[in-house]
Amino acid sequence: MLEYLRHLPTSILWLIFLVENAAITFAVLYIGRKVLEKSGAAACIHTTKEKWICTVTNLLNTAFTFAGFWLWKQGIITISNSISWAVLLHFIVLFLAMDLLMFVFHYLIHKTFLYKAVHGLHHEATDPKPIDLFILHPVETIAFGGMWVGLLTLYTFNIYAIIIYLIVNVVFGLAGHLGLEPLPIRLREQPLIRYLGTSTFHHNHHRDIDCNFGFYTSVWDRLMGTYKA
Repeated sequence: MLEYLRHLPTSILWLIFLVENAAITFAVLYIGRKVLEKSGAAACIHTTKEKWICTVTNLLNTAFTFAGFWLWKQGIITISNSISWAVLLHFIVLFLAMDLLMFVFHYLIHKTFLYKAVHGLHHEATDPKPIDLFILHPVETIAFGGMWVGLLTLYTFNIYAIIIYLIVNVVFGLAGHLGLEPLPIRLREQPLIRYLGTSTFHHNHHRDIDCNFGFYTSVWDRLMGTYKA
């Protein structure tokens, strides 16, 4: 797939990556709406401001998609495509590494002037809804994109591990901004799931900005003493 894209004109590549990011956004909003409807929650109303910010976030994500592809063409990012146990191993590394990087960034942005200047925009939603996954200050979107692309330059990761991670990233992002908890308590108390960043975990962060800074797991919050059940 990547080899095929290598020879396409730049304008076509930008269009492909824009459509890809837009499709992800529409999927998140559609699935989120269906989940909320099934739960009996009120329908989400998107303001003009939210739509514009969501659009800017998509454009920036498209730019980072293109940047990652360009770095791959230049040989700065290298990717393997074998199917082996490396797929699982590389996914775990990407999952935990990005969780740690985003925790550190998220914690620092809350504890400095950047909260009011940047991150406060995202926290205008005390009770988040699906579109809030994309309601980010441009600086924040650039930081997340930079961490992701930067991580990919450090090692030759497996393409299938990257794809799985990106899917999981969207799933966690949607779950964290549903505004409700779809998982029953019994399931959330299972040994492994209890350490994941569930909807309740991130919803608590929106209601109390001094806790739960993690994204995919609560591990770093538990270690730093910022975890709130």
